[in-house]
Amino acid sequence: MFSAKTYTARRHELRTKIGSGIILLPGNPLTPNNYPNNAYYFRQDSTFRYYFGLNVPSVVGLIDADSGEEALYGDDFTVEDIIWTGPQPTLRELGAGVGVTATFPMAELEGRLRRAIALGRRIHYLPPYRGETKLQLSALLGIKPALLHDYKSVELMFAVAEMREKKSAEEIEAMERAFGIGYEMHTLAMRMCRAGVVEREIAGAIEGVAKSKGQGVSFPSIVSQHGETLHNLNADGVLTDGRLLLCDAGAESVEGYCSDHTRTYPVSGRFTPQQREIYDIVLAAHDHVARIVGPHMMYTEVHNAAYLTLAEGLIGVGLLKGSAADAVASGAMTMLMPHGLGHGLGMDVHDCEAMGERSFDFSQIRERAAASGTCIYRAAWRLEPGTVMTDEPGLYFIPALIDKCRAEGKYQGIVDYDALEAYRDFGGIRIEDDILVTEEGSRILGDRKIPITAEELEAVVGK
Repeated sequence: MFSAKTYTARRHELRTKIGSGIILLPGNPLTPNNYPNNAYYFRQDSTFRYYFGLNVPSVVGLIDADSGEEALYGDDFTVEDIIWTGPQPTLRELGAGVGVTATFPMAELEGRLRRAIALGRRIHYLPPYRGETKLQLSALLGIKPALLHDYKSVELMFAVAEMREKKSAEEIEAMERAFGIGYEMHTLAMRMCRAGVVEREIAGAIEGVAKSKGQGVSFPSIVSQHGETLHNLNADGVLTDGRLLLCDAGAESVEGYCSDHTRTYPVSGRFTPQQREIYDIVLAAHDHVARIVGPHMMYTEVHNAAYLTLAEGLIGVGLLKGSAADAVASGAMTMLMPHGLGHGLGMDVHDCEAMGERSFDFSQIRERAAASGTCIYRAAWRLEPGTVMTDEPGLYFIPALIDKCRAEGKYQGIVDYDALEAYRDFGGIRIEDDILVTEEGSRILGDRKIPITAEELEAVVGK
């Protein structure tokens, strides 16, 4: 947790941006795993934590943009609770630590909001993404759960995104700490990589590092020899010589800030000539992006630069024909890298996507999204000093997708489908680091480099 001054300043800025009405920021409750008293590990809502700092369940933050009042609503622990949890601070004590002096029982929140609504005041809330929060907002505001998205505050969405987009010095320090945990996770995975090891052994070991050094993983770890499956959470495979292992994993610092890195390396400890060719193409795209990213660039410009570099490499090994520009313009690269180059990173591993274009249709607010330029709408994302984004190009040989495109006659004269037959069992390669945009250009986060070149990986894997 940062100082009370930090959270007070953030709330003041948000209040100024919104101007009028009541800003409602629910924290997350505990979520039952398989019965009510056995919950999943608690994960706070990032926006609530950004403005109110508290990493405790079942608390709601309220900011009155007209009067300036800031309040927390929640219930103190009872003796019956303390039997199970031990002594806990009161809500008033918690509030004092983040600069909030007004605290109230949760039962008083509904009346407060209903009175405001009766007076015609606007209640600003973000699109909810958890079922429990949807039901809570529905009860508090008298809106059916299915209609909550219709009344969300677009003003609040963009105000929050604009603030969270640009990371402060103390946020970058927290992300550097998350990098340190990620470094340990990835180098441990490399040392464990050898034939006969089950993928889940590595996944379990690196997730233990994340839990012991910080708040836990920033997303479920992807540790798979089937790297062509983009979000492959099946970790039942037994490592086999000749295969590539893709490890996409990250950690959260104790302050709740994320890291996200990917490395791909040979189980045997040595790349085959075919693997090395494709690996070096992906690495060239990764390094090119890291060199060119700078302030005021559009994300789409960087994404297309990665595509062009990948296409040039694939032409060089005979998998594509013609020019790289033609390959990109035709859409052929979407068959071999069917994802964006990167995403925003911060308190969420896909920063602000809980309220972004993947959460609902942005078509009606495109102009507002373009004016905001934040990572919640990648088509209009402008990279500014303080932005953190992932740089994660990849090449994936997905037989079902390749066969579909060939059957539909796509990319004729550009993709050499016959040559691709030799890659049906190749898998996929992704390489990922986290980039901070600065006033002068950009830099990769971290005080050292996770092994990345083929030579560096071969010196570590399986040792």
